[in-house]
Amino acid sequence: MKRLYGVTTAMVTPFDKDGQVNLEKVAQLTEFLISKGVHCLFPLGTTGEMIRLSVAERKSIAETIVKTAAGRVTVYIHAGTTTLQDTIELAKHAHEIGADGIGVVTPIFLGANDREMEEYYVTVANSVPEDFPVYLYNIPQCASNDLKTEVAQRVANRCKNVVGVKYSWPDMLRTNEYLAINDGNFSVMQGADRLLLPALAMGCDGVISGVSCVYPEPFVAVYNAYKEKDLEKARKLQRIAIRYCEVLKSGANMSYFKEALKLRGIDVGFMRAPQLDLPEEEIRELQRQLSELPQV
Repeated sequence: MKRLYGVTTAMVTPFDKDGQVNLEKVAQLTEFLISKGVHCLFPLGTTGEMIRLSVAERKSIAETIVKTAAGRVTVYIHAGTTTLQDTIELAKHAHEIGADGIGVVTPIFLGANDREMEEYYVTVANSVPEDFPVYLYNIPQCASNDLKTEVAQRVANRCKNVVGVKYSWPDMLRTNEYLAINDGNFSVMQGADRLLLPALAMGCDGVISGVSCVYPEPFVAVYNAYKEKDLEKARKLQRIAIRYCEVLKSGANMSYFKEALKLRGIDVGFMRAPQLDLPEEEIRELQRQLSELPQV
C-alpha cells in the first residue's frame, strides 16, 4: 500500500466565472504541481472547497486528477463529506478509478462522540478493500470534532487499511501521540504548512500543504535538504516557506491561493459563492508582497 509522504499538496478546485468546475484547469494544475516536484496530491479537501461541491463534481475532479497524474505521483482522494452514505460512495469511487488511497475527515459541524467517531471510520474503511489505504483526517478547528489518539488507535486496530492520519492543528504533543500508534508504524502527515521541518524531525512522513499548491518550490526544497541531512540549509529554507505561508495566510482564505496562482501564470479561475474573489486593491498588495519574497 502506498502511503503519503514528503510534500503532499492539498489542491484548490478551479471554477469558471459562473461557478462551474473547470476540469481542463484541474488537469493543468495537476501538471503544474507534478512538474514542480511534489510527491503526492491530495485534492478535494479543505483547500479544495469540498463542502461547496456535489458528489458528482467530486467524482469528475477525482477522475481528472488520477487520469492526468497517470501514476507519476501518489494520489489520495479526500472522500469525507457531511454524510456517511456520500463518504462511502466517494471512497468506493476513488478505489474504482485507481487512486492510491483516500483521506476521510472526521464528522463535521454536528458533535460526534468517541464511539460515534470510531464506528464512522470503521464503517468507511470496511467499505473499501482491505488493501486500499485510508488516512484519518483531523482538523478540529473546522470540523468541530477532535479525533483523540486512543480513538485513532482503536480504529487502526479494527481496520488494517487505516494506515495514517492527517493532523491539521499545530499541536506537537498530539502529533507525538499519533506517531506512537501501532508502535510507531502509523503514518502521520502534518497539515500545518509552517511545521514541515519540525514535523519531519519528530518522525512525521511529511506535510499536506495548501500553500504548496501555489509555491511548491520552498516546501520541496525543505524536504530535499532534510533528506540530504543538511539541517542548516533546511532551516533557512523553512524560514522562507514560512514567509510564503504568512503572505498567503496559510489558506485562511482560498482566494489568496487562486489569485497568487494567476500571478504565476496558472489560471485556476474563481471562488464559488458564498466566498468571493479578492478585490483589485488586495490583489495588487498580494502581488507586491509576493514580489518581495526570496525565490527558491
